[in-house]
Amino acid sequence: MQLYKNNSLHLYNTTSGKKEVFTPISEGNVGMYVCGPTVYSNVHLGNVRTFMSFDVIYRYLLHLGYKVRYVRNITDAGHLTDDGNVENDRFVKQSKLEKLEPMEIVQKYTVDFHKVLQEFNFLEPTIEPTATGHIIEQIELTQQMLKGGFAYESNGSVYFDVLAYNLKGLNYGELSNRNIEDLFSNTRDLDGQSEKKNPQDFALWKNASPAHIMRWNSPWGAGFPGWHLECTAMSTKYLGENFDIHGGGMDLKFPHHECEIAQAKASFGHSPVNYWMHTNMLTMNGLRMSKSTGNYVLPMELLGGNNPFFEKSFDANIVRFCFLQAHYRSVLDISNDAMVAAEKGFNRLMEGIALLDKLVPSSTSTLSIEKWKQQCYDAMNDDFNTPILIANLFEGIKYINLVNDKKESLTAEDIIILKETLNAFVFDVLGIKNVKLSTNNTEKLTGVVEMLITMRNEARANKNWALSDEIRDKLAALGVILKDGKDGTSFSV
Repeated sequence: MQLYKNNSLHLYNTTSGKKEVFTPISEGNVGMYVCGPTVYSNVHLGNVRTFMSFDVIYRYLLHLGYKVRYVRNITDAGHLTDDGNVENDRFVKQSKLEKLEPMEIVQKYTVDFHKVLQEFNFLEPTIEPTATGHIIEQIELTQQMLKGGFAYESNGSVYFDVLAYNLKGLNYGELSNRNIEDLFSNTRDLDGQSEKKNPQDFALWKNASPAHIMRWNSPWGAGFPGWHLECTAMSTKYLGENFDIHGGGMDLKFPHHECEIAQAKASFGHSPVNYWMHTNMLTMNGLRMSKSTGNYVLPMELLGGNNPFFEKSFDANIVRFCFLQAHYRSVLDISNDAMVAAEKGFNRLMEGIALLDKLVPSSTSTLSIEKWKQQCYDAMNDDFNTPILIANLFEGIKYINLVNDKKESLTAEDIIILKETLNAFVFDVLGIKNVKLSTNNTEKLTGVVEMLITMRNEARANKNWALSDEIRDKLAALGVILKDGKDGTSFSV
């Protein structure tokens, strides 16, 4: 496939804090790494939002003709919290709660992760490496940083030396715009962390206590890798020491991605990534989603309708369509009203697309389809702006209805362009499943509404205005609008 070169793609680079022209390292090829899930529990909706954003980015790059190597990891190794207590390892805690071995927990929730993403029609990444499958690479990177003077061993653990890194003229804090002096002055040593030179130092390799089940042999004794190290090891193994795009949620910017940059510079002598991209958070009913507050719903609970926040179940297509109506760098707030509105919009989109094959071509076009097509590309080329793209797609649906109603005209060639562009952006780029609306169900709905219109007309003839108004109002509440005219009563959905 040839690259689509109508104009250039711009994306927002967190490092510079502005939109930049996207220029891949190797022309026609893109290397993209996205931080995947830590599989100790069910994937949550915030994760789905992040992975969906990068799924659309992946899809659009493919649509433009790039050959993309998309790497998304699985974190399946345990990591201690700051207090160093093995009991606070997420995998160990979940193992005890569910009375399963840690790797059984890993398998259970990896399967759940894949199942959820399949429901939402995600493309599979090119490579999906696991942390436990790359222990050797992580040990080798640790040895490299020790050799370069960027790390030190302490009681069987190895820590990255943040102060030594900065004294060598490097800048820990460059991605999140943090000042190293402020970091040092505003922190204190934590209990159980006396083996570290400074509180800001982070673990590259952690000594495992006898109680820690997930452990591997290393030059420093039995232990396990630090959380930040795995992504540096896997991204550079499959994409090289310098690659195009690294993505994740904005909550990973510090410390995770900051640490990745430091590790790569210490190991390879240069920054690993040309474009850092971060998605914003997901809220529900205007509040942060949290298990502790109860303002929380899992993806499958939303799809199944078994939750107290949404009036019914919603198809994965509807949820996906709702999510993509917010830009990936904006906060996305979901609610029952937002999902109901998304469902109506989705149905309107599908109904319009279903009309495409019924359009009758004319000898001339009264609408500029090429201009409209370019506006669709302009939206996505402007930092993957899906809300503007969706607005343009509805403009395309408006064109279809106008032509179908004989109020505008299109040539056969323009109808083909309209159809190909809508199909490409709705199904290939946005990742909406091509749902064929049931003609049988539509006919049944029409029959029921027409029966109610007949009953309403009889009520009006009998001057039973209360019943007439009740039928009209109840249909309106269901989204069926009656229109009384000189030729009788019509309806729209």
